Amino acid sequence: MNRHVPSRREFLIGGALGPLALAGAQAPPERRQLSSNWPFEKLGPALLPREQWRPFPPATDRAAWERLPSAEREELVRAAEPHLGAAWPVLPASVFLEFKRTGNRTGYQRIRDQRRHRLEELVLGECAEGKGRFTDEIVNGIWATCEETFWGVPAHLGAQRAGVGLPDFTEPVVDLFAAETASLLAWTDYLVGSRLDEVSPLVRPRIHGEIDRRILTPCIDREAFGWMGFHSDRPVNNWNPWINSNWLTATLLMERNPRRRTASVHKILRSLDRFLDGYHEDGGCDEGPSYWTRAGGSLFDNLELLYSASEGRIDFYRMPLIGEIGRYVWRAHIFEDWFVNFADAPARVRLPGDLVFRYGRRIGDAPLQALGAWAGRSRRGSEGSIGRTLHAIFNRETLRQAPAGQPLARDAWMPGIQVMTARVREGSAEGLYLAAQGGHNAESHNHNDVGNFIVYANGQPAVIDVGVETYTAKTFGPKRYDIWTMQSAYHNLPTIGGVMQFPGRGAEARHVSYRADSEAAEFRLDIAGAYPPKAGLRSWIRTLRLDRRQNQIVLREQFSLERTPEEITLTFMTPCPPRVEAGRVTLSGGFLKDTRVTLRFPAQTFQAQAEEIPIEDESLRGSWGGKLYRLLLRAARPPLQADWTLRLAQS
Repeated sequence: MNRHVPSRREFLIGGALGPLALAGAQAPPERRQLSSNWPFEKLGPALLPREQWRPFPPATDRAAWERLPSAEREELVRAAEPHLGAAWPVLPASVFLEFKRTGNRTGYQRIRDQRRHRLEELVLGECAEGKGRFTDEIVNGIWATCEETFWGVPAHLGAQRAGVGLPDFTEPVVDLFAAETASLLAWTDYLVGSRLDEVSPLVRPRIHGEIDRRILTPCIDREAFGWMGFHSDRPVNNWNPWINSNWLTATLLMERNPRRRTASVHKILRSLDRFLDGYHEDGGCDEGPSYWTRAGGSLFDNLELLYSASEGRIDFYRMPLIGEIGRYVWRAHIFEDWFVNFADAPARVRLPGDLVFRYGRRIGDAPLQALGAWAGRSRRGSEGSIGRTLHAIFNRETLRQAPAGQPLARDAWMPGIQVMTARVREGSAEGLYLAAQGGHNAESHNHNDVGNFIVYANGQPAVIDVGVETYTAKTFGPKRYDIWTMQSAYHNLPTIGGVMQFPGRGAEARHVSYRADSEAAEFRLDIAGAYPPKAGLRSWIRTLRLDRRQNQIVLREQFSLERTPEEITLTFMTPCPPRVEAGRVTLSGGFLKDTRVTLRFPAQTFQAQAEEIPIEDESLRGSWGGKLYRLLLRAARPPLQADWTLRLAQS
């Protein structure tokens, strides 16, 4: 899921307004606080021995499971029952090869995910019922999983010497989904292990042997995989805490050598330090809210495992950065399932509510707890992995009784990632909402989108960031920026004489500032540096101001050119059918069922045109339905310098 496709070497060895606030441009500092606070010699005695760690009751602890409400146990049993006697989906080599042949990565992953979800539901069904009715099917799932040549997915085979195609069983590599599989099997062994012994004494040794061969030994014996972050100055992304959380789970539950168990945990701490080194002090996640669930959210998974396996002795929750990483997700929340979705993040996110709530409780953050309780009460089924689901099962009553709500922060400013958000009133979705970004075009899951912004009205989308289509080989290959959703011309940005923004660390915002008070919030930046020299830009100062009293957003474009282009085009992406008139465009209908937003612009400067974009992609349809609109304001033969003002108002 990394925008940069690592080479084999990288993968294996590296991978009035208030006071003015200026965005920090310096790289985050090296921290190393996790591993330095818990060196190997101190870590070993703090960890409970494997046999003594009991994070959840196994299936044999009938009293604990039967204390759960009967309706919830019945729900788990009902989810498992359809799998009794059903054939397990097969994973043919021809489907694995689709990624190499056509770039399709979803065909194999869909079948693989069905197998993993089935095994999880069978295990939880057996825990809830406790009659042994599901044991044979669980063994079928374990055996089928252990027989798979590669536990990961075809898109991640570039790390092997053989390259993309079919996997080489002699060279285990650890990707996101191989690690997830190890965690699932480790929890399966822990929860229903004694039942497996009743079927055959060979099942559990097979689980242990496969986890050791594919995950435990490669992770501790090899110097580094790229996601560990040890041999590269590049920040690591969600791969790091996500894989580490599953490696840590497998280590704590399955590693029988106490010294190697401690060494693995310490290496995980060192690797998590590298993840934290990529974060600014504001805790902002440049991957977006959906990826936060596997970035900051998976960091929390690691911290909870360590806290539990040490009976609270290993506790990092008082670290300020840990708190800020958690708070990011409510700062990026717009309303209900809508979130600020710059880069590859979708606009609609279903949060793992229990995880968010528990994170908030650990760091003592009331808004995060409330958001988690709100999200968790409407969610059932898997929380994204069996470990998270177990927490949710045993925490449901606490969650149900906790104060729940949407924080709906009035303002948020994360200078490290140069993202701001603002709404008319604290705690209310009514009125306009503005979010904008600066940053650069080499961020994780990057789009060419420096200076992009979004607008919501009464909590519903009006001017949007489209997001990303379903991943294919092209998404993370050299032709990534041939994809329309990645291009600045399909973001709410200017195109200069047909020239769009370019990718790379050098394409960045300059002179970024932000300020806010009870009357307004204002974001200002120069985006000229995000365009190549052929655009002929000396400067392009974009100012976005949310006027809370007038419930309007003022967009001011001040630019200076080296030469006159044929035209300058301002793009506005919207899911709402636009009605174009001289000097204004009205957005209504679609998601804006009870309100409308009007964009006013100088009629003597711009000609407005709207294009309908049919949406066939499943991922985009999940957010926007069957169509989007691209509104273009064209200024022919613009002057070398200009100062344009546009206004977005709600009515």
